[in-house]
Amino acid sequence: MNKNFRGKDFLTLMDFTREEIQAMLNVSYDLKKKWAAGEPHEYLKGKIFAALFEKPSTRTRNSFQVGAIHLGAQAVYIRPDELQLSRGESLRDTARVLDRYYDGLFIRPASGTGQEEINLFAEYMDIPVINACSDFTHPCQGLADLLTIQEKKGDLKGLKVAWSGDPWNVCHSLMVGCGLMGMDMYLAFPEGYDPHPEILKFATEAAEASKTKMVVTRNLTEALEGADVVVANVFFSMAHDAEKEKRKKDFAPYQINAESVSAAKDDYIFMHCGPGYPGVEATEEIFEGPHSAYYDEAENRMHTEKAVLALCCS
Repeated sequence: MNKNFRGKDFLTLMDFTREEIQAMLNVSYDLKKKWAAGEPHEYLKGKIFAALFEKPSTRTRNSFQVGAIHLGAQAVYIRPDELQLSRGESLRDTARVLDRYYDGLFIRPASGTGQEEINLFAEYMDIPVINACSDFTHPCQGLADLLTIQEKKGDLKGLKVAWSGDPWNVCHSLMVGCGLMGMDMYLAFPEGYDPHPEILKFATEAAEASKTKMVVTRNLTEALEGADVVVANVFFSMAHDAEKEKRKKDFAPYQINAESVSAAKDDYIFMHCGPGYPGVEATEEIFEGPHSAYYDEAENRMHTEKAVLALCCS
């Protein structure tokens, strides 16, 4: 394993270079091949990880826990309501105590605290802290998206990625990934919905350095025109349940369906981080159609998270 990653936190893709991200993708692909061939890869035998999830999770929690087992490690799920944090203990004390027990922490904080909570855990802990999704960014999903695109298209550089859906954490991570890895990205949103300005600035500057484009448009056809990769996302993330009906109405013209996606390349791939809502952000025929990489993308969460664990926690 690459010793340059050892002991590092995995908080956001903005903390890594293009070369480092490619190295993570290479390890992910190698681990995936070993898993498919049934080859043992217990690089972290004897390690114990803490899994602190303050929000519901299907893909992230299960993929991390199963991935840790594949690597010969154990992952202990920590219920937030069973921590003394719920009774007023300071985050600092909780972090410093857990730091004495575990070899790494993967954490999904509650909405509203988000990245700040993850950053504080990283500040107070010596063990690697891995962002398992905050309101601000979802680097594990971003890495899985990049692996899926690379697998399906053979290369990343020079592709056009079209995005439709909530400009939230998953969008932010893919923006950073596309900017750093040399892909054009066109993002289609209705008026009043835009990415976080810090992310947009970073991704735009990364795209300029890569001589590619980062474009926000209100025109879905412009985003989809000639796209190699079509990414849909929910119209309402977990943090936006109170705005659910308004967002469904505002985003309705941005649905990925047979008519809208006809502007993309004939060999486009369709991606969605899940959970998906067929008939809302994309139709059933798109989710289940021949272009869909929906379930491959979900599987790749496990392989990329294993790579992060193996690299940072070895």
